Amino acid sequence: MPTSTLQTLLDAARQRRLPPVESWNPSREGEIDIRIAANGNWYHEGGLIRRFAIAKLFSTILRVEDGHHYLVTPVEKLKIRVDDAPFVATDMETDGEGRQRRILFTTNVGDVVLADSEHPIVVEDHDGEPRPYVAVRRDLRALIARSVFYRLADLASETPQGEFAVWSSGRRFVLGNRA
Repeated sequence: MPTSTLQTLLDAARQRRLPPVESWNPSREGEIDIRIAANGNWYHEGGLIRRFAIAKLFSTILRVEDGHHYLVTPVEKLKIRVDDAPFVATDMETDGEGRQRRILFTTNVGDVVLADSEHPIVVEDHDGEPRPYVAVRRDLRALIARSVFYRLADLASETPQGEFAVWSSGRRFVLGNRA
């Protein structure tokens, strides 16, 4: 039986090693003029970081503490600005049906995350507008891009209580309610 695209992506993600930023406690702290826009673009001193490899590298040393985002190395911790979420879920793969379904998201910086109990999908209300997110790693999350959310919503089924929900990895995630 051929391996599914979802399983291939999952296997590759499990082999990826990230720096242990959660164990680094550098003595030097400060701020740097880096901003991650709501669309996932990275900026330094107001200019777009055009080299994807740099943004991708920075994303691996990102940590959140007390609601603030930092780039952390063994010697330095620098506070940055994040407009919404530091990542954007730009693609989605699924396999299975109903409660057996698995939903896998890929972010703009190459993280691959399976929606499950450790990586829940949540939809928050921002001024009457639903904003869907998926937990990625280390309390960091990705905004689910609108086009991806539409595909996700197509998978949802309505409960008798009027909730629209999807299943992934045996867990139910509510995307919204009947208005």
